[in-house]
Amino acid sequence: MKKFLNDPVDFVDEMLEGIYKAHPDVTYVADDKRCLVAAKLKPGKVGIATGGGSGHLPLFLGYVGDGMLDGAAVGGVFQSPSAEQMLQVTKAIDQGAGVLYIYGNYSGDIINFDMAAELADLENIAVEQVVGNDDVASSVVGEEHKRRGVAGVFFVYKAAGAAAATGLSLNEVTRVADKARSRTRTMGVALSSCVVPEIGHATFSIGEDEMEIGMGIHGEPGIIRKKLAPADDVIDEMMERIFAEQDYKRGDEVAVLVNGLGGTPMEELYILFRRVSQLLEQRGVTAKHVWVGEFATSMEMAGASVSILHLDAELEPLIGAAANTPFFKHYGA
Repeated sequence: MKKFLNDPVDFVDEMLEGIYKAHPDVTYVADDKRCLVAAKLKPGKVGIATGGGSGHLPLFLGYVGDGMLDGAAVGGVFQSPSAEQMLQVTKAIDQGAGVLYIYGNYSGDIINFDMAAELADLENIAVEQVVGNDDVASSVVGEEHKRRGVAGVFFVYKAAGAAAATGLSLNEVTRVADKARSRTRTMGVALSSCVVPEIGHATFSIGEDEMEIGMGIHGEPGIIRKKLAPADDVIDEMMERIFAEQDYKRGDEVAVLVNGLGGTPMEELYILFRRVSQLLEQRGVTAKHVWVGEFATSMEMAGASVSILHLDAELEPLIGAAANTPFFKHYGA
């Protein structure tokens, strides 16, 4: 293990100390650095909270700010935050209009978010939940409820955050978030493993000349492991599965997220987007909003994912709306 750290046990908390020192527009509550909230909250606005394991920056903390989220709780690397931590975030961001939880479809997160929602109810805080499940590789059509939530949750944050900023009710913000969730599909590919600091060695092994299509962001099994192929062939295989689930018509618009998993150069991500763009153009589909970079990582894992949100007249301006967070700034379409 070669990493810039001190004691591996302190990895998460020292990372958080750095974030708070670098970004004074976020703070923490309940004397717990793992309970991050926006320093300024808007009275009367629906609060939006997320959470999950550390090791995925900018997920989850990086999207707390104007036009997106109001709070986030994180656990250890690849570990869920506790229900009590989520409750503390919920109490801090509730501005009288209720709170929406948006998080990925993982058993530990589901258990703890459900419990936090029950505890919030005892505090007379209305809570709704939307669970991201955009990973096409993790289950078949008809069993989407079994799918993992991966980088596509970014689009759910973006749509819900913009909707809440306009003053919509909790029910309406939840509806918008769920709509964005249902219209998002993601496929990923991994080229290497990653190292959890407290473990100190690779979480799985993969050959130097191999790739795994559909691998999850914690190293969960993908669809197939095979020899590394040219970039265009990799994207063709990934996009074929996304296209099979999204009914595009000529003239439709989409939002595209090409996401690096932590160890992939930007140059390579743009090579991947180049092919995604070509495939969309062949179908007469316009990439209305495009983001290329690191949005949901897996420590230093080499690999990438492609998320496509099928836009409509309601979602397009929300995805294009301005947002300003420590790790994401968008000045509006």
